[in-house]
Amino acid sequence: MAALIPLTTAQPAADWRAALRDLVTSPEALCALLELSPDALGWSAAAMQQFPLRVPRGFVARMRVGDPRDPLLLQVLAGAQEMQQVAGFTADPNGETGRANPHPGIIHKYRGRVLLIVTGSCAIHCRYCFRRHFPYADNQNGRNDWPAALAYIAADDSISEVILSGGDPLMASDQQLTELVQQVAGIPHVQRLRVHTRLPVVIPERVTDGLLRALTPPRLQSTLVVHTNHAHEIDTGVAAAFRKVRGADITLLNQTVLLAGINDSVDAQVALSERLFTAGALPYYLHLLDRVSGAAHFDVPAEQARNLHREMAARLPGYLLPRLVREIAGAPSKVAVDG
Repeated sequence: MAALIPLTTAQPAADWRAALRDLVTSPEALCALLELSPDALGWSAAAMQQFPLRVPRGFVARMRVGDPRDPLLLQVLAGAQEMQQVAGFTADPNGETGRANPHPGIIHKYRGRVLLIVTGSCAIHCRYCFRRHFPYADNQNGRNDWPAALAYIAADDSISEVILSGGDPLMASDQQLTELVQQVAGIPHVQRLRVHTRLPVVIPERVTDGLLRALTPPRLQSTLVVHTNHAHEIDTGVAAAFRKVRGADITLLNQTVLLAGINDSVDAQVALSERLFTAGALPYYLHLLDRVSGAAHFDVPAEQARNLHREMAARLPGYLLPRLVREIAGAPSKVAVDG
């Protein structure tokens, strides 16, 4: 079993909103914090113009100083590889526009569940993001837009689960989320609320008492799906945030993207699953990369992924083994990548 790296402690922000106001948005600032030269990193101004740098300082604090190949740094590094045009990599790899986007702010691909875009903004710009080209301008979903979006959900009694997504839905305030979730809970056929977010990992201070109250209306079963790719992302602050979520009787799951050069080894994956479970999150999905334009350099071939997953299965108990899946546009569900 791979040895776990000890939990580290990043200096906490006074408030999650303060952390958002103080994001690192320039390569010069990031290099200064990590004691690296821009030349060592291979920054691309063109890649940054297409998809700007955006990363919380608390997340930077978990990166290894002086290491240009740090696995957390590589997730936010805007490199020249992003500008390469690679066959099979497109702006909409998961088919989320067109018929799957029947109403502004709604993505409805799978029977029984619907995705509600709360905001197009995130606290961190992950370079492999499958929605980096998504038309958020056409999918505004502010308070004034909620009635129409919720009417769409209310009109389809096959929908039993509403998924709050984005961007990152936890960029909305506790009050906004309280109002929205209460209205979702008022739709009789909706039974479950799911929230997909990276904020508890990159700014763990976001897990406030008000947020937990907002996400636990009396009638709905609530699940929080966080996104963690490497054991180094989970410091003591993140572990504490996870425990608060569990303490609120919210199911806590994690999904990971398999990324070349970052977490594509059995040691990295085993360490991540162990660390997640210690912190209170259950490994749920290990995703093959969504083939979005600009992210081809992160791709891990399916056969390599299957071999990796088999090795993980030999070293982890079944409840710590995430399902290896990929998303295929037009498929009725996630597709298992069978070994």
